[in-house]
Amino acid sequence: MDLGIKGRRALVTAASKGLGRGCAEALAEAGVDLVINARGAEALEATAEALRAKGVSVTAIAADITTPEGRAKVLEAAGPVDILVTNAGGPPPGMWHDWSRDDFIRALDANMLTPIALMQALMPGMIDRGWGRVVNITSNSVKSPIAQLGLSNSARAGLTGFVAGTARQVAPMGVTINNLLPGIHDTDRADALDRGVSSAEGLTMAEARDKRAATIPARRYGTAAEFGAMCAFLCSAHAGFIVGQNISLDGGAHNATI
Repeated sequence: MDLGIKGRRALVTAASKGLGRGCAEALAEAGVDLVINARGAEALEATAEALRAKGVSVTAIAADITTPEGRAKVLEAAGPVDILVTNAGGPPPGMWHDWSRDDFIRALDANMLTPIALMQALMPGMIDRGWGRVVNITSNSVKSPIAQLGLSNSARAGLTGFVAGTARQVAPMGVTINNLLPGIHDTDRADALDRGVSSAEGLTMAEARDKRAATIPARRYGTAAEFGAMCAFLCSAHAGFIVGQNISLDGGAHNATI
C-alpha cells in the first residue's frame, strides 16, 4: 500500500533502537525524510546510516529530549515537520513505597511532559499547513496497569488524558493524534524486565522470557518491524479519520471485550 506520505518530514525521538527505530524504518520505507533523536551518538549515527540507505534524508541529533536544552537543540534542527513520533524509555520498576517525589518528577518529565512539550511546539505549524500526524508510543499499562511499573503507569496515564482532549481540538484542522500501546516486544526494555525476573526468581534469561511469552496469547514477543508498520499507517494519508485512539499492540495480552 502506498501510504501517501512520500516527501513528508518526520521527527522520531528515541529512534536509535527498539520501537523508535522500528517506526523510523517504516517511515523511511514510505519515503519520509527523517529527523531522529536519541542520547547515544554512536548508535544514533549507525541508525541514521541504515535509514539513509533507504533513499531518504536523515538528520541525526544526539541530545536528551527530556531536558529543555535537549528539546531546543532537536526542535531547532527539525524545523517544520509533518509527522511527530514521541518515544522515551520507561522509568525503572519498583514498589509503591520505593518512589520519592523526585522519582515521579523524572518519570513525568520523560513520559508525559516531554511529549506534551513537543506537541505544543510542532502542532501549530501542522495546523497552519492543514495536515499533521502525531503518534505517541506509550504502554499497554495504561489499560492494564503493571504493579511494579507504577511510575510508568502514572506518567503515561497522564499523557493519555492530555491526548484524549487535545486530539479532538486539533482534528478539525487536519491534525490527528493517536497513541500506540506496546505490550512486550523484543527490545532492550524487555531484556531489562526479563533480567529482573531472572534475578528475582533464579531463572535463566531464556526461562524468564519463556515464562513471560506464555502469558501472551500470541505466545511470542512482538517485533519492532510490525510495531513500526502500524505507526507508519497511523502517520499515513489514509488515517485521517483515526482520532484520539489508544491502540494496543500486545499479542492479545490485554484481556477485554472492548
